[in-house]
Amino acid sequence: MADFFHSLPMRDEIEIRVHGDPASPTLIYLPGLHGDWTLIAAFRLAVQKEVRLVEITYPRTTTWSLADYAKAMAEKLAEHQIDAGWLLGESFGSQVVWALLQRLQMASQSDRVFQPTGVILTGGFVRHPLMIEVVTAQWLHRFTPARFMGSCLATYARYARLRRQSSAETREGISEFSRRRAEPNDREAILHRYSLIRAADFRPFARSFHLPVYCLSGWLDPIVPWPLTLRWFRCNCPGFRDAKIIGWADHNALGTRPDSAARTVLGWIKQASSIDGRRVATS
Repeated sequence: MADFFHSLPMRDEIEIRVHGDPASPTLIYLPGLHGDWTLIAAFRLAVQKEVRLVEITYPRTTTWSLADYAKAMAEKLAEHQIDAGWLLGESFGSQVVWALLQRLQMASQSDRVFQPTGVILTGGFVRHPLMIEVVTAQWLHRFTPARFMGSCLATYARYARLRRQSSAETREGISEFSRRRAEPNDREAILHRYSLIRAADFRPFARSFHLPVYCLSGWLDPIVPWPLTLRWFRCNCPGFRDAKIIGWADHNALGTRPDSAARTVLGWIKQASSIDGRRVATS
């Protein structure tokens, strides 16, 4: 277990790990503000027999733009010979998803090393619907004393253990989440990601995006209010296909209701594959 959840190097480089059969559909997880794979152990266990799950951890950089994230993502996927798949963007990860898609669209066919199959956003957005929340959260994160922040993290870890499956892998992931939040430069990197959210606006791009887009949210999510995000997608995004609100899940729906989230995500992937198969058969 210690080898599975290791402390990551302090390099400006995306970390990647891959689970599952290469012949299965590929699902690429891009995490939220915390920036790593430590909160989705139960979700991983629920999907990895059906998909090849690719997990991403961001570097603790305070200089990258979202375009830099997209460039690093494209290079890392090419390095691991991952040339197609579904993008699963959680919260801040949705912004990296849109930046990557925009980069791929602008690339020539010969330079396009990755072909997206579709997009699934969990607690995600195109532009945050309540920017005052982002500004307030960033301010609180910046000025909260380290000792109090540590107490909040300990409380969250206890809450997470109560909410989630009790496998050893899940418990170790939550412990690793707490440890990583106390490591050098972690807070600064998260604060920088808040600034990237504040500056980003992918609405013009999403208005012309036609690949399948699905939205997953927890019913108890005040961080990214789903009534506002879903209304925008339904009215403005031509690729929008469906949405699922999971009862008694919070913002981290993949972690708090992993089985429900897994069933929904796998169902969407199979549904889209079935539709594509019928189109091929009738063409």
